Amino acid sequence: MAMNYNAKDEVDGGPPGAPGGTTKTRRPDNTAFKQQRLPAWQPILTAGTVLPTFFIIGLIFIPIGIGIFVTSNNIKEIEIDYTGTEPSSPCYKCLTPEITPCICTINFTLEQSFEGNVFMYYGLSNFYQNHRRYVKSRDDSQLNGDSSALLNPSKECEPYRRNEDKPIAPCGAIANSMFNDTLELFMISNESADPMPITLKKKGIAWWTDKNVKFRNPPGGENLEERFKGTTKPVNWLKPVYMLDSDPDNNGFINEDFIVWMRTAALPTFRKLYRLIERTDDLHPTLPAGRYYLNITYNYPVHTFDGRKRMILSTISWMGGKNPFLGIAYITIGSISFLLGVVLLVINHKYRNSSNTADITI
Repeated sequence: MAMNYNAKDEVDGGPPGAPGGTTKTRRPDNTAFKQQRLPAWQPILTAGTVLPTFFIIGLIFIPIGIGIFVTSNNIKEIEIDYTGTEPSSPCYKCLTPEITPCICTINFTLEQSFEGNVFMYYGLSNFYQNHRRYVKSRDDSQLNGDSSALLNPSKECEPYRRNEDKPIAPCGAIANSMFNDTLELFMISNESADPMPITLKKKGIAWWTDKNVKFRNPPGGENLEERFKGTTKPVNWLKPVYMLDSDPDNNGFINEDFIVWMRTAALPTFRKLYRLIERTDDLHPTLPAGRYYLNITYNYPVHTFDGRKRMILSTISWMGGKNPFLGIAYITIGSISFLLGVVLLVINHKYRNSSNTADITI
C-alpha cells in the first residue's frame, strides 16, 4: 500500500515512522532573541528634545566651519598651467613632436612670501587613473621584488607585459604612462645677477608604507642593472627603471617619483607631489615674494586626450593643503540645522498655543 506525504514531510526528512523520517519542527527556539522578546528602547521625539539638538549642531558646526575655512584661505598657493595649447604660451612649440627634447620657460611672480615648507605638485586634468582596467594593470609581486614575477609578470599587465620577447619591468599600463616632465624652479633676484636655482628635494615625497613595504628592488648584488638583467623598459619610457636616479636609495622600484605615480588617483583631475622645498632659515621666508621662472623639460603629451598640465606651489597647515570644501560643508550643515531649529520653534510655538486655545474653548 502506497503512503502519501506532503512537501513539509519531505523537508523534515519524510513522514514519521518512514525510514529516515524525523519529528522535527520548524518552530523557532523558545529564546528571547528568536521569539523577539528582547528589551527595546524607542526614542520619543518631542519639541523639547529635537529643537535643542538642531541648535546645538548649528552652534558647534558653524564655528568649526569658519575656523577651517579661514585656515584654508590662509594657505598660500599658486598654480601655473604649462600645457602649451595656446599659441601665446612659451610651451606651444613643444607640441611639435620633432622638437626633442623640448625645453620651455614660464615666468611668474609671487605676490606674497611663502613661509615654512613649500610643496611642489604636478597636476593633470582629464586623465582617468580610476579606470578599472587601468588600475588592475600592474603586478604587485613584481614591484615587491619577487624574482619570479620579475621575469614572468602577471597577465593583468597585458598589453604591457612583454616587449621584444623580454618581460617589461615594471609592467602594466600605470607604469607605462608615468609622468616624466622635469620641472626646475629659479628665482630672479635682480636684473643683473644670475637666476638663483631653488633646491628641490626629491626624497620624502612618497608614503612610508609604499617606500618601505610595498616597493622593493629584486634581491641580488650591488649592481642594480644586474638585478634587472633579462628585462626591458616600458614602451613609453626614455630609460630603464635602474637608471631613474643616481642615488641607489632612490633608484629602481624604490624611486619615489615612480612610487607616487603608482598610487592612482580617484578623480580625473588630480595633483601629485613632485618635490619639497624645505625651510632652511627661520628668519627668512622659504620663497620670498618676487619674480621666478619655471624651467620645463616637456616630455609628457596630454593634448591627444584634451588634458591639461600644471605646476602648483603650496604651503600647508594643520589640516593639510588648501581645500575650502570642508569648511563650507560645516558652515552649510550648521546653518541649515540652525535655520530648521528656528522654523520648528516658530511652528511649535504657534500650533501649541492654538491647541491650548481650542481646548479652553471646548
